[in-house]
Amino acid sequence: MGKLGVSVYPERSTYDKDAAYLDLAHKYGFKRVFTSLLEINGDQATVLGNFKKVITHANELGMEVMVDMNPSLFKQLGISYNDLKFFHDLGAWGVRLDEGFTGQEEALMTRNEYGLKIEVNMSSGTSYIDNIMSYSPKRENLMGSHNFYPHRYSGLDYDFFVGCTNKYRKYNLNTAAFINSHAATFGPWPTQDGLPTLEEHRDLEIATQVKHYVMADLIDDLLIGNAYASEAELAAVAEAFNADYPSLKVDVADEITDQEKTVLFDNLQSYRGDRSAYLLRSTQTRVKYSQWPFPAHHCVDMVRGDVLIDNVGYGQYKGETEIALLPMKNDGRVNVVGKISADEQFLLTYLKPWSHFKLIPSK
Repeated sequence: MGKLGVSVYPERSTYDKDAAYLDLAHKYGFKRVFTSLLEINGDQATVLGNFKKVITHANELGMEVMVDMNPSLFKQLGISYNDLKFFHDLGAWGVRLDEGFTGQEEALMTRNEYGLKIEVNMSSGTSYIDNIMSYSPKRENLMGSHNFYPHRYSGLDYDFFVGCTNKYRKYNLNTAAFINSHAATFGPWPTQDGLPTLEEHRDLEIATQVKHYVMADLIDDLLIGNAYASEAELAAVAEAFNADYPSLKVDVADEITDQEKTVLFDNLQSYRGDRSAYLLRSTQTRVKYSQWPFPAHHCVDMVRGDVLIDNVGYGQYKGETEIALLPMKNDGRVNVVGKISADEQFLLTYLKPWSHFKLIPSK
């Protein structure tokens, strides 16, 4: 089971606000903390003291703090890749290398005497990880995480993301990516239009972002990149991440009956295995509710994402729940009772035959 995480930026906030946020995240089961030491402005001792105070509080909550670094800061602080005492003394769980070294240094860092995790940047698209692996790292201390992208339209394309991620998965390394809060107002830099890994996530509800990652089954840990997510968002993330089954939001048709609402929302739906290009079929509702009448109504032509229940005109199929995958003509035997919400229709691609899922009303 992967972990959830949040991000804090002590240079851009206060200890009290960061500590309160970590307390709230801990309440909802968040385990990881991301923070950034990409540059130090002002008095070095003061900056590092503020970081240590926040990290200490996270550690007291049993959370795991990953500190983002780049090679230039190693030089500024006089840190060597073969002596990571600085990070141990800071209280960090691990060090994330925003920019890497040559591969050999990363491998040596994984064998540090403190057991610190070394997390490398997964978003380059190069053979970087193959190079690191060629130097025999201590695999249990090596992890990968994608970047986040504050500039609108600069986030990763999904297919590129998959290619990058699979380079790490082939070595069974822990993977992480960032999701985007809409309540949050800041990140490590002054300008930010949110902090997602995937560009297509930038304006999606945070729970929808989580569902996508869970259903794609490529990433272990999910971290909220910007601060501070609202309590409602933290709760939504935890619910979506820990759900036994994925859920899809349905915009309910005005014409839907109470019985049809029961069919959709009070049942675990099952994607029939002998799949059709036109329909995702969940057949058990026709068995369970075989005695219900399901009269014909709202029998309009169908488009992708429409939620359907076969009516009395379909004989033994009466009561079957379906989701349209392609446009279809309606001959009067199918009730169109809703539509998968526009922002979640792309998730239909990730539902697999023989899998189970839930439908939930969007409002």
